[in-house]
Amino acid sequence: MAITTRKCSLVLVMMSLTVLIGRPCSANMYKVGDSEGWTAKADTYIAWAQHKEFHVGDSLIFEYDQNVNDVTQVSGALEYNFCNSPSPKAVYNTGHDVVTLTEPGYHFFISSNHARCIAGQKLIVFVVHGPSHPTPPPPPTNNLPFGNIYKVGDSNEWKVPQESVFYEKWSEEKQFHVGDGLLFYYNDEVDDVLEISHDLEFQTCDPTSPVAVHNGGQELIRLTKPGIRYFITSKIGHCDAGLKLRVVVQPLPKAVPRKVKHLSPLDRLIKWLQTFRPQPHH
Repeated sequence: MAITTRKCSLVLVMMSLTVLIGRPCSANMYKVGDSEGWTAKADTYIAWAQHKEFHVGDSLIFEYDQNVNDVTQVSGALEYNFCNSPSPKAVYNTGHDVVTLTEPGYHFFISSNHARCIAGQKLIVFVVHGPSHPTPPPPPTNNLPFGNIYKVGDSNEWKVPQESVFYEKWSEEKQFHVGDGLLFYYNDEVDDVLEISHDLEFQTCDPTSPVAVHNGGQELIRLTKPGIRYFITSKIGHCDAGLKLRVVVQPLPKAVPRKVKHLSPLDRLIKWLQTFRPQPHH
């Protein structure tokens, strides 16, 4: 009997270790809407998510009446804005769903009930790398020359401009080279800086697959290689109003080789003899 008890205890310990190892130790669980749960109320979920920081490994708990509701995860901002759910990424309909956030970036949730979604039953959460999945450090830049530092927007800094093409004009007036830096100043309670990969994402202000996310209020971003770099804000409406930047990074200017003066054999002889010129005696 004692052997059986010890075996059972060992199995329970192993099961507990498996659960602990399989889950990031710093992960949090958030009940969506808190006491309101998952229901149709205008602006409820924008305010609920606004001051929270979600990390990879955290989980969202959706509680609702499964007879009239569900949780539909959609792919992007367009489906979210227009409450469009014919091609969802996932559908949950148990009435008590736990959705684990497994990757960084934006995650969009709506109700497939179009009227309820239009009434406000939709949620955006932005997920950053968790402590157990640290963002890899930038490549060393010791071999880069110290270039120019450009304060983005100059006195306007990084905020919604009065003229939608302000940052386009700002960039076109400058020549950026490898080794230069972009200095972003902004109100981190109002805006952020997302670097994205492609011109299409830039044109459509699509924040769903950022290369990097900055939200500290002051960022210095080094330009480490030639090509085009794209920056937008994730805040809805701000990018469309012109808060986006495209910079073309030029390669380093080629150093012009210094001309070496070639001496004739006679000149070399004279120069050599000058090394033997006697020094004056004191």
